[in-house]
Amino acid sequence: MSLENMTVLICDDSLLARKKMVTFIRSLGVGTVVEAGDGEASVNMYKNHLPDVTFMDIVMPKVNGVDALKQILKINPDAKVIMASSVGTQENLKEAITAGAYDFLQKPLEENQVKSIIEKLAK
Repeated sequence: MSLENMTVLICDDSLLARKKMVTFIRSLGVGTVVEAGDGEASVNMYKNHLPDVTFMDIVMPKVNGVDALKQILKINPDAKVIMASSVGTQENLKEAITAGAYDFLQKPLEENQVKSIIEKLAK
């Protein structure tokens, strides 16, 4: 799959963090980048767009990232969901990995890590 044909979903309640990720991922040449500001919206966006990869913040309003991950995996057991976590949410990370997260990244996200995940999934 080429980067132009990829769809990436960014889920973060921080508008600033989302905009930064969207801009960076678009700069890599990814064709479609969609975003959600809470866990509930992320599940709906997943259903509507069936992205190739999802970057999901753990701590979000309405539905937290781990519960959203579980709902997404019910829609598509092969979903590639990368969980993002700030310091102090290691317990949640364990839960996310157990629930079936594809990978996890420490926040603030490093662009080279994001780039390598996207490139790996594009192959």
